[in-house]
Amino acid sequence: MKRLLVLGLLLWLCALFYVGIFLFVGGFLLVRLEVNRTSTCEDVLSPSAGSQADFCRTQPRFHRAVVLIIDALKVDFARYDHSNLSPRPYENKLPVLQELVSLDRSHAGLFTFQADPPTTTMQRIKGFTTGSLPTFIDVGNNFASSAILEDNLIHQLGQAGKRVVFMGDDTWENLFPKKFHRSLPFPSFNVKDLHTVDNGILQHIYSTMKGEDWDVLIAHFLGVDHCGHRYGPDHPAMADKLTQMNGVIRSVVEHLQNDTLLVVMGDHGMTDTGDHGGESAKETEAALFLYSHAPLFPAPASQAEPPVVPQTDLVPTLALLLGIPIPYSSVGQVLLPLFPPPGHPQGGRSGPDQSEALWVNVKQVNRFLQTYSSMANDIPPDRLSELRAAFAYVSSAYLASVQQGAPASPELLRSMQAYLTSVRDTCRASWARFHPLKMAAGMVLLAGACLLCYLLSELSSAVLTEGALRAPLVAGVCVGVCVAVAQLASQGHLDAPWCLAAAAGSSEVLFLWRHRRRATHSSKSRPSAPSQLVGAALLVLALRCASLLSDSYVIAEGRVVTFLLCSLGLYVPLRLNWDGHLLPPPSPDSQKPPGALPAIPLPAWAVRREGVALCLSLAVLAGSLCLSLALHACREEQGASCQPSAFLAPLARMQDERLRNLHYLLSLAALAAWTHLLYRWLRHYGNLNAPGAPAVFAARWLLPAAAVLTGLHWAVSATPEDSFRSLAELIRLAQSVLPRAAYAALGLGVALLWLDPLTVFVKHRAPASASTHHLPPPPRYRASTGISPQAELHHLIPQLYQRIRHSLEDGPASAAEAAGGSSGQDGRPAVEAYGLGTVYSAPLVLLVGLLGTGVLLLHPESLAPAFLLMLLEAAALLHIHATCTTLSGQQGDHATGFRVPWAPVVLWSLAACQFFHATGHLPTFASLQWGAAFVGFPDGHTGTLLPATLVTLNTFSSHILFALACPLLLFWPLVTVCVCVLYCCSGPW
Repeated sequence: MKRLLVLGLLLWLCALFYVGIFLFVGGFLLVRLEVNRTSTCEDVLSPSAGSQADFCRTQPRFHRAVVLIIDALKVDFARYDHSNLSPRPYENKLPVLQELVSLDRSHAGLFTFQADPPTTTMQRIKGFTTGSLPTFIDVGNNFASSAILEDNLIHQLGQAGKRVVFMGDDTWENLFPKKFHRSLPFPSFNVKDLHTVDNGILQHIYSTMKGEDWDVLIAHFLGVDHCGHRYGPDHPAMADKLTQMNGVIRSVVEHLQNDTLLVVMGDHGMTDTGDHGGESAKETEAALFLYSHAPLFPAPASQAEPPVVPQTDLVPTLALLLGIPIPYSSVGQVLLPLFPPPGHPQGGRSGPDQSEALWVNVKQVNRFLQTYSSMANDIPPDRLSELRAAFAYVSSAYLASVQQGAPASPELLRSMQAYLTSVRDTCRASWARFHPLKMAAGMVLLAGACLLCYLLSELSSAVLTEGALRAPLVAGVCVGVCVAVAQLASQGHLDAPWCLAAAAGSSEVLFLWRHRRRATHSSKSRPSAPSQLVGAALLVLALRCASLLSDSYVIAEGRVVTFLLCSLGLYVPLRLNWDGHLLPPPSPDSQKPPGALPAIPLPAWAVRREGVALCLSLAVLAGSLCLSLALHACREEQGASCQPSAFLAPLARMQDERLRNLHYLLSLAALAAWTHLLYRWLRHYGNLNAPGAPAVFAARWLLPAAAVLTGLHWAVSATPEDSFRSLAELIRLAQSVLPRAAYAALGLGVALLWLDPLTVFVKHRAPASASTHHLPPPPRYRASTGISPQAELHHLIPQLYQRIRHSLEDGPASAAEAAGGSSGQDGRPAVEAYGLGTVYSAPLVLLVGLLGTGVLLLHPESLAPAFLLMLLEAAALLHIHATCTTLSGQQGDHATGFRVPWAPVVLWSLAACQFFHATGHLPTFASLQWGAAFVGFPDGHTGTLLPATLVTLNTFSSHILFALACPLLLFWPLVTVCVCVLYCCSGPW
């Protein structure tokens, strides 16, 4: 029954945390309301001069269009500088764009294509096809794209009878199912594949352009983006891909007809490391190039820098140029330089002039604004009134100019542009606005859940009664139902987050109210020794939580966590010294309550030994923290003042062969040290003496085998593509086989450890005649019975040893020997148990070693030293905790048992967060290491579950490893307990 109560308590706590997170996320990641209405050619956008339809009134200016999307084509790639005599790999590789612009500015134009964050591919496609703005929640759909329900260019082209042919990134097929006349999608998730998608497009694009069964051709190239993810922009492979794209653009221009518009654009840019997803200028500034054999710009202007064009502006511009309605939800603004000024001759060109294009655009945006404001309450009423007044002024002024037969004045055109800009800015501000009330409620629930965890840890088993959870749960359900009924009665709909929040909050409050007196009594009656560091530990934890409310501290989160971890780690020995625990006690503690086991006094040499161990552990901790600071990445907000560590880049990105070899050797050394330290620890405590044990087999053979396979995989992955071309197929096969073999070895090791985790070897005492030629193992490998019966009752490991001994002994003689603690005249124990002191900790250490090797395989090769530092830091924290437990005398305190104080718990959690940053991760989209999804799967995946799992293991590797090793905080001091008892009863070994 008690186990069910514990399980129910844990499930209730998990539910409280999940509800708090759910409520906070509901206020932070807002979802914009989609207006599922469609524009048609017959639409009359009131007010107007009559009942004439606004869309499709004239013949389209272009009957065909070729849209080339070069993924991650940042504007820097498109610029060409004749004075740059030593260009970098990504510079001056697209000269065709500059040639076409210089040849005739009325036929070609280059623009800076400004993207809205988040700069992920799916959101960008959605942006420049619907003309709307994505919200933050859309990032989660980047790898599980669903069909676009809003009105968009692809739908409008189909409604107009235009045949749309697509080839390239298969994301389009998921967003626009059954919308294309013909499509040739290619898998897009394999960021290590630079050529499959591009070569597939090149096999069909020219033959398609020569045919007559298309009106709009869309080709989405991925090589530049994948090259950035794999190598970064400053790599020779980027120069090759951009040169290839230059040839593609040149060939497409040669195949164009006079009535065809060419659009070359990037959906987003990339950072200096080749990533994207954030809102920095390098990620949002892409390139847009427009060209036509017929004059395209009525009044071309020469500008030194490409003018900035928001991506949403492409939607209404293409719609009016191709003679289709502007999508219903578009908030973009037509690109005026493409339309002739009002009152000027068209020069044989069809289509609207600037005033007509802006008027249609203004009425369409106003219609969407009115529809959206009637369906949602996102836009403030005062702002909505201002926009309505601005539209009324623009409408009356334009209709007056039409009635007078005069062209629209420049002031009217500027007023129209200002109205369109105001609507877009208002929508952007409204859709990116957080819900402070939900966020605050979520944080309150999370704070209450944390307080409950703290109180439950202090109350221990005092709350494990049958009615401890019944009343809070019943009250929570009742309150939640009441809130749901009130919502249905007052609003007519159910808001699930608030109902769950009400249920969770009421259950928290009732539980705290019922146990307030018990918590006070428990805190007063608890002994003072375990709570000496509670104040400092919780203060550091509070500072950590408070730092998350500051932008500057969040930007420097890695250094903040490192500072807090180091500060608390140094405070622990200082407090021990202040309390006099680093000095040998003059006499046993006589102040223990009756019935408690007196603390076993440590001799002076034992105290000095533990003090030296504590100093060495602190030195290892400080050294690991200092070295790990050199492995942190840089956020985009830090700018040029922060340079990312060279160890964060894969070996394949390094062009200096000597530097690459040096990093590879250092990574191999770190991997070998990782494996050797784990093996030596298990061997040191006698956990490898059991012949035939599954866990021993995993430690002796599977862990080293996985390490060797990992090192070979690194060597294969670091091989440049232009090297060993004759062995290309063999290298490609090795990139699949080696990681999968490592996965198999590690998986088998974990399975064997799950089936039989014990690494203890028990053997009988051999007869004197047969045992004389055997040397006894070192005393630290075995447990002895030379301790008092009273101590055995209060120490777990001696009890286990006695249970093993009695289970193997038989006969009255053996019983008599057991009473004396030995059998035979040589004084040797009746049973020898190898690895008994680490009976619980050894399987966990081996499990962490196996999984740590697996997640290391998912990281860039140069980060192997980071994992070695993580191992050393974790060992240092465990030794500090065990030494403090020994010196403070808690191992002999029956009242506290093996309770873990707050200081090591906080240190452990800070270390997990600290190595999240030290392994090259950041809480930003651009820092996600997508290459982890293809370790062992260079040809890509058929689904998203496996790659998502691999990326998750890579991203949260430090948290996963520290969470699995968390029980070591409880088990690690057990070894010290047994050793200290043997010290005191048998003397030094």
